[in-house]
Amino acid sequence: MRYTLTHTCLISALLGAGGAARADAGLPTFGASQWLTDVEVTAQPDAMGTRTSASQGVIAGAQLQAQALARPADVLEQIPGMVVTQHSGDGKANQYFLRGINLDHGSDFATSVNGVPVNMPSHAHGQGYSDLNFLLPELVQRVNYSKGPYLAEQGDFSSAGSADFVYRTRLAQPLADLTLGQYGYRRALSAGSAPVGDDLHLLGAVEVLNHDGPWRVAEGLRKRNALLTLSGGSAAHGWSTSLMLYNARWTSTDQVPQRLIDAGSYQGQAFGRFDTLDASDGASTSRNSWSGEWHDRNAQEATQLSWYAMRYDLDLYSNFTYQTASNGNSDQFAQRDQRTVYGGKASRSWVMDAQSANPMVNTLGLQMRQDLIRVGLFDSAQRRLTLSVRDDLVRQQQVGIYGQNDTHWLDTVRTVLGLRVDQYTAHVDGRLQAENSGVSSSVKASPKLSLILGPWAQTEVFVNTGRGFHSNDARGTTARVDPRTGAAVDPVPGLVSSRGEEVGLRTQATPHWLTAVSLWRLRFDSELVYLGDTGTTEASRPSQRKGLEWSNHWAPSDSFWLDASMAWTQPRYSDANPEGSAIPNAVHKVAHLTATVRQLGPWSGSWGLRYIGPAALSPDARVLSGANISSNLRLTRRMDANMDVSLDVLNVANRKNNDIQYLYASQVAHETGPVTDSHVHPSEPRSFRLSTRIRF
Repeated sequence: MRYTLTHTCLISALLGAGGAARADAGLPTFGASQWLTDVEVTAQPDAMGTRTSASQGVIAGAQLQAQALARPADVLEQIPGMVVTQHSGDGKANQYFLRGINLDHGSDFATSVNGVPVNMPSHAHGQGYSDLNFLLPELVQRVNYSKGPYLAEQGDFSSAGSADFVYRTRLAQPLADLTLGQYGYRRALSAGSAPVGDDLHLLGAVEVLNHDGPWRVAEGLRKRNALLTLSGGSAAHGWSTSLMLYNARWTSTDQVPQRLIDAGSYQGQAFGRFDTLDASDGASTSRNSWSGEWHDRNAQEATQLSWYAMRYDLDLYSNFTYQTASNGNSDQFAQRDQRTVYGGKASRSWVMDAQSANPMVNTLGLQMRQDLIRVGLFDSAQRRLTLSVRDDLVRQQQVGIYGQNDTHWLDTVRTVLGLRVDQYTAHVDGRLQAENSGVSSSVKASPKLSLILGPWAQTEVFVNTGRGFHSNDARGTTARVDPRTGAAVDPVPGLVSSRGEEVGLRTQATPHWLTAVSLWRLRFDSELVYLGDTGTTEASRPSQRKGLEWSNHWAPSDSFWLDASMAWTQPRYSDANPEGSAIPNAVHKVAHLTATVRQLGPWSGSWGLRYIGPAALSPDARVLSGANISSNLRLTRRMDANMDVSLDVLNVANRKNNDIQYLYASQVAHETGPVTDSHVHPSEPRSFRLSTRIRF
């Protein structure tokens, strides 16, 4: 499969997730996520010589359009080895899994949309919280992804990987989508672009979504979303600025004890997989941002500048343990996060020895981010606050500088050498516990090295090594006392190192088959683990993961392609501890199979199969989660040149999967004490959605 670039000055630019360009085209190496705003990718955009590792690449927007998506974040499942689930209401950030890591709501996987970072450090609900529910898949031009800590331009939360969603700045035709489905699913989207002046284009989109779900207590998800982008210039010399507005509210459908599902009843009433024990759980959130970028490039150099300002709010009410309090009151707690975020980045790349057969490309970059946060934890009942546990003002700053050198020593030998240095500073004002106030700072240096051999005979070999890091919650870096008990606690470091190594091979064995395999290892000085009783993450023991990934793309014709990927991981705590060495909720095996047919007369379609293997639920691995096997189907018929009708079937086989399973202690009304049990959040049953798209 080939791809098309609409600007002739970019025909020779072969994109990679880290932005590595072919030296024989005389193009500098840098992140290609912003300045290539007019690239129209029609199929697989990865060509030989465009990557720095076997486990990075580009997902074309056309691939996303072909798939049936239950939720916006499901687009991440196009990344080989990554799976996405949900353990609560659909308005909440999803649960992500990659390379044997339970990424919870986003820790150790960095995500950005339209140039704005998604991950939230020092978040009320979980470190690195990454809510992608504002994503508009129809506007995604491409997704640049990478795995492992090998790219100098990637900083916090990127040890396992990263994904950069690049939105379009113009559409060929305005469009309107209307989707109706079971369980109260209603979605309307309208988008279009038009010239508004000399070399100026304005793109706008509005989305409205309602969804109740199959739950006994209706989820009542109400989502409103809007985007406005003004752009000028070209893919080589231009700029854009965007306003994104998003808000949502919902009733949570939190996990429930397996023992009540097995009993089939609770307090004299039938109890099933789609019931809840606290109908007042739920949340409201908003995310509004203004961002912009400017780029200037030619065959010898490239400069990029981008900035963003964001206001974010979340009020979240959760109850995972129900009634363990000795007075029989509800265990519900509230988490509140209100923040203003400012940030930006700049990079410059230039070619040395441009006339040489093997030129060198250097890149320097600067990234800055500041979060001004009020974050709190409260006991509550029926969404009424009963006790303030923590209420903190946090000012957190992160500054990163990096340099990278990309050298072609021979036509088939290339090295990419990078160094990144990050400074973390946090000011915490503990409004309820003065002892937890303070200032903390950390500095980390992260060297990177990649060796690329090839391409020859349409084959490349990659050897990668590098250091990365993730930040810890700022409140933990200044903590001295437990806010509930008053017991002394030790502070945690602001930045925690990771180390990764990878050997990979990528080959186009036949004109129609592209395959990649990688053998990798990733080590953390401190694991971030999920706590079921508080719904947060905390720093834990050191860990090591090693694994094997294999991905394949077979396209025997322009009307059919098949994608298959498999990932095997061995996740372990790396210290000696009598509790055991298994990492809870670290998935060992993941597989995807997707078949896509397009333009067979008026028909197109896609069928995807996903497998998530069992995972240990405790360090001793005595209890395992069940496997999750699901499939989705999309059929599309073009009625005429300006109208399509699509039918999506989600969970085609109607399997009773669990999206998530945890092991911890909880107590319900008739029990005399906490009971350790599995707690599950079921996948939704088979459902149908019918969509109509009209172009104007």
